[in-house]
Amino acid sequence: MAAAGAHRPGPLKQQNKAHKGGKHSGSSQRRAGGRVPVKAQPRRRLRDLNRVDRRHQALQLRRQRKEAVMAEKRSLGSRDGPPHLVVVVPLHIRAAAQDTLRLLQSQDSAIVRADEGRAGGFALLCPRLKQRWRFVAAQAGDLHAVLDLAKVADSLLFILDAVDGWDSAGEHCLSCLFAQGLPSYALAVPGGTELPPKKRIDARKKLSKSIEKRFPEAKLFPLNTEQESSLLLRHLSSQKQRHLAFRDRRAHLLAHAAEFVPSQDSGLLGTLKMSGFVRGQTLNVNSLVHIVGHGNFQVSQVDAPPDPLSLNPRVVKGQKRNQDMEVQDDSGNGVDEMEEDVKVLMKADPSKQESLQSEVVPDPMEGEQTWPTEEELQEAEDSLKANRRVVKVPKGTSKYQAAWIVDDEGEGSENEDGDDDEDDDMDDDLMEEAVSQEGESSEEEAGEEESETMTVSECLRDDQYDEKMEEDEQMLERYKQERMDEMFPDEVDTPRDVPARVRFQKYRGLKSFRTSPWDPKENLPRDYARIFQFQDFSRTRKNLFRQIDKEETEGASVGWYVTLHVCNVPVSVMESFKEGKPLVLFSLLPHEQKMSVLNFLVRRHPGNCEPVRAKEELIFHCGFRRFRASPLFSQHTSADKHKLERFLRPDAALVVTVYAPITFPPASVLLFKQRSNGMHDLIATGSLLSVDPDRIVIKRLVLSGHPFKIFAKTAVVRYMFFNRDDVMWFKPVELRTKWGRRGHIKEPLGTHGHMKCHFDGQLKSQDTVLLNLYKRVFPKWTYDPHVPEPVPWVRSESALPEQEVEME
Repeated sequence: MAAAGAHRPGPLKQQNKAHKGGKHSGSSQRRAGGRVPVKAQPRRRLRDLNRVDRRHQALQLRRQRKEAVMAEKRSLGSRDGPPHLVVVVPLHIRAAAQDTLRLLQSQDSAIVRADEGRAGGFALLCPRLKQRWRFVAAQAGDLHAVLDLAKVADSLLFILDAVDGWDSAGEHCLSCLFAQGLPSYALAVPGGTELPPKKRIDARKKLSKSIEKRFPEAKLFPLNTEQESSLLLRHLSSQKQRHLAFRDRRAHLLAHAAEFVPSQDSGLLGTLKMSGFVRGQTLNVNSLVHIVGHGNFQVSQVDAPPDPLSLNPRVVKGQKRNQDMEVQDDSGNGVDEMEEDVKVLMKADPSKQESLQSEVVPDPMEGEQTWPTEEELQEAEDSLKANRRVVKVPKGTSKYQAAWIVDDEGEGSENEDGDDDEDDDMDDDLMEEAVSQEGESSEEEAGEEESETMTVSECLRDDQYDEKMEEDEQMLERYKQERMDEMFPDEVDTPRDVPARVRFQKYRGLKSFRTSPWDPKENLPRDYARIFQFQDFSRTRKNLFRQIDKEETEGASVGWYVTLHVCNVPVSVMESFKEGKPLVLFSLLPHEQKMSVLNFLVRRHPGNCEPVRAKEELIFHCGFRRFRASPLFSQHTSADKHKLERFLRPDAALVVTVYAPITFPPASVLLFKQRSNGMHDLIATGSLLSVDPDRIVIKRLVLSGHPFKIFAKTAVVRYMFFNRDDVMWFKPVELRTKWGRRGHIKEPLGTHGHMKCHFDGQLKSQDTVLLNLYKRVFPKWTYDPHVPEPVPWVRSESALPEQEVEME
């Protein structure tokens, strides 16, 4: 009866929420008891580790990184890795590099082998320590040799003076090395023992204080005894290696020996057999190689000769035999042994080998079209009928430029040679061109007159002095131009003898420099048909680097001693090697032999203050390359258009644009300017920004006028134009003033260039009316891979000033 009368809950019974404790990770793990669910957890769940697992994972990563660093240290200079390459760089005229090398050679239980390639270089083998080094001394004052050796060096050994540290030439060398990228280094101070003890301590304190800014946390190693040289060697072998990105992703080697085999056709070209240790990456025989300072080449074969710097040399088979063998048998066995030692590792496959083609051969008929169809002709007629306005425009005018032309009075506005003058238009206005032409004609006339009545001077020093005075006058003129460009940026004078619509026919007006559209494929020069362009450069670079890091390539591994057979090499390469110049080789990544448009982000070097104008010939050291080119300077902004800078600004970072072979960043860049005496001055340093031919560099011209009569918001402006037709031609272009007013041209007044303008506010009588015109510019094709050797830098204590030497 009790069960029959039990209470049953109705539909309005309170429903409490269920306990959600089971969704916590800790309770679910306790409830699971170690069992793994059948359903796989999503990736987000797998990444969410607890605190203990995160600590364990961080510990494993630290151990892996530590083991990688230790493995790199052990492999460098060991039996399986390449010798530890140390480049000795003297930074002072009194720094004795040869004494340092002799002291390093006097190591106990070490084998010294002289280097055949360079004078003063040697290899140091320590079988007891299982280490081997190769020391190469850089020639004092040879800038190219120092930079080339620093590209492949494992460590740099700077030799300082015990009193002064480094001189002016050493400062110049350090500036270039820091800008290029500095590998691991050590500072050694030989000498100083002849000083009294107190002066020696003071000189060391002064030197330690002077190197704090240049070399933070650097340690000075005295180098006067064998024990001190042993400590220096231990420091070089145990210090952390600093990586240079442009060489770690490319195979490279420094030639230990070289042999030139001339070809049958000509003795000027032949096969260069370079022997050295592979560094960086695996060297593939099918990839192209670049010999620094000489160009790109193909490799036909890779041999594996015996290692000349082996810690455990192989015993010759004939040495264990009976010593009573005949001389003829010994000689025969030696030849057989040499043939067995030198074996071919790989030969190039013509189907897989990279091509040396660097430029596209343009087809003049590529842009031609077939005869249009009837439908296309009908559409063209309909479009012409719709647009009834007929305008006469100069040759080469785009649709955008023709849209704001008012009348068809373009008398004399066509320029038949407009396309050919594209690269020659570097002057700011026609008046400068007229003045320069008059100056040239007057110089020619003066030259003709001088050639008729000139007498040879007996004193040649006066002529040299006059030449220097002419250089000073040219420098003064450039200083004036740079100053005027700073005071009045982009402002030019309107020509009086040529109509402004003819002089500036290739320029256009923009409503807004930032937002107005500009087609990057419009009116391209003929040189753009010779270059290569990527559809997506960043994606290509990312895929290529991922392939280098993950995939294993076939070829000569790092640490192998190989001989490369480089084809079609000029004999000058071997001559420079015999003179003691370093021979450095880099393997090229895919596409790095092709020409394109490179953009470098640089900043003016603080030690140089001479004016550098755009399109002047400069010397580029880009990564492992060096070449000459005439660049453009433009502002570094995030917009799609970038304003041209006529001079290299000292207070801002600029973008330098040139035609050059493709290089994948990161890569450092150094800009040098060659003096008349052959010396190279460092003017700017930076890095490679991008490889982008579509980067739009816009040249701006500013025409200025002065308010003649002011009526509230309307003013009469003069001196901007000098005829009525020019006013009507530039009527659609917007005006602005230096004090921030904006306006437009309403109508011309008279026939001498006066015009009525309307502004958004009343003008001041001191204000200046400006009109901006724009034109896209392109760099000149002046790429030259052959850079002349610089004259050694004049040291402050080794030479007197040039004028004093001449006067003596």
